[in-house]
Amino acid sequence: MRIAVIPARGGSKRIKNKNIREFVGKPLISYSLAAAKDAGLFDEIIVSTDSSEIAAVSRQYGATYIVDRSADLSDDFTGTTPVVRDAIKCYELNLEEEVEQVCCIYATAPFLSAHALRSGFKKLLNTENAKFAFSVTSFPFPIQRSIRLVGNGVEPVFEKQIKMRSQDLEEYYHDAGQFYWGTRNAWLASTGMFKAHSCPIVLPRYLVQDIDTYEDWQRAELMYRAYIKDNENE
Repeated sequence: MRIAVIPARGGSKRIKNKNIREFVGKPLISYSLAAAKDAGLFDEIIVSTDSSEIAAVSRQYGATYIVDRSADLSDDFTGTTPVVRDAIKCYELNLEEEVEQVCCIYATAPFLSAHALRSGFKKLLNTENAKFAFSVTSFPFPIQRSIRLVGNGVEPVFEKQIKMRSQDLEEYYHDAGQFYWGTRNAWLASTGMFKAHSCPIVLPRYLVQDIDTYEDWQRAELMYRAYIKDNENE
């Protein structure tokens, strides 16, 4: 049995009601729910939330099971892993079934595709000793050329590499914040995501955008509209 778990608490601080705020005509969480459904991989699509409003919207757009998240898992400091672990335990306790694979999907991932979810699942299954598979993307500029502001001036973060040619610098990647496949046991054991037992699923940068501020939101909508228009013209 495979389940998707979408964490979606109601107390977003920087963007009010972010998870269900209208994004290009639909609630933001609806895009993650649609991708999970279209992937055709999940026996259950679970939303973990402390909000009755988010629960109602989630059901409307395809969630098949709601986990009522407790207050101690809904503060500003609780990470994703405890929420996913709680959802697994609640689901197994109530349904008396044990899952095999779990995919945590962020509610704020409008660019997530069913294809990417299927790629992650395939990588998890087919890679020896893999415990997780998650989305990553490359930095748009060499991080070795980072500078920090010091008083009224600047200084390089990486003194030895600041003058190197970009083609001679190693490319670095970061978490794309879309999905995290893992085995049930890996999630429950809290073995850690950013380790050698995790497989990267590399996404193009134009399909990745963090949405933490209103500026992020506006940029994401512009990117999404351009993406839709480009697809319509193909």
